[in-house]
Amino acid sequence: MIHLGVNTVLFAGFDLRTALKHIRWAGFDGAEISAIQGVCEHLVLDNWKRDAPSVKAIARDLDVPLTAIEVGELNEERLLKAFDAGAEMGIRIINISAGGTPDSAEDWRRSMEALARMTDKAEELGMVLCVKARVGSVIHNTETTLQAMAEIDSPAFGIDMDPSHIHRAGEEPKAALKQVITKVRHVHIRDCKGEGPGPGRPEEQACGRGDVELFGYSKVLVEADYSGPVNLEIMGARDYDLSRCAIIAAESHGYLNACLGLCGGR
Repeated sequence: MIHLGVNTVLFAGFDLRTALKHIRWAGFDGAEISAIQGVCEHLVLDNWKRDAPSVKAIARDLDVPLTAIEVGELNEERLLKAFDAGAEMGIRIINISAGGTPDSAEDWRRSMEALARMTDKAEELGMVLCVKARVGSVIHNTETTLQAMAEIDSPAFGIDMDPSHIHRAGEEPKAALKQVITKVRHVHIRDCKGEGPGPGRPEEQACGRGDVELFGYSKVLVEADYSGPVNLEIMGARDYDLSRCAIIAAESHGYLNACLGLCGGR
């Protein structure tokens, strides 16, 4: 069964206990903890030794397994802290984007060298570093994702496949997923309204409200026997009332659960 969760960034305006409580009430199996500096730090990496015990205790108390940590940026200092924090908390998957700008040979070289160094460190610690194709980054579409996969050949390197970014790159997400599925170790999932550059308002990112064909995407995951986490990632809701965040989570769970269930993944 595919494991459905929520990135706590959806509840950026609230404390971790409140976030995990509402994620559980919405029906999800677990959560990805946000450590995105300047956006949402339910895990403060600069103080992870202080925070880790309380984070683990809250997750255990609410029966919400933590499946990943999102760092967001390719920052080697913060990644090393994330690896140590993840190892301590039993969270193996660390998610980032590669940074840089599209079509810059210098940015590509710099990002690949940093990714290679961080992948080596992840492998030492038994972690998996996952990179997503992100609008505006050096890795921004399927072509550049495949190129990164070819350059970094390690079991500790994985792809975080986010259909909303692929949709905004002008591609069909389910077709793109088939090309990279062998290295997909994490899925950030949300819908997307329009062609970008952003994914739309938070409610338009709720699964089923946008333009991404998520049933077909789910079918590819199931047919490939994907067994990693699928975490809902909704950005931009920091100023939303708690009820609005909870509705987005619950609505998305119902839609994703139905899609995956019809495909045999739930």
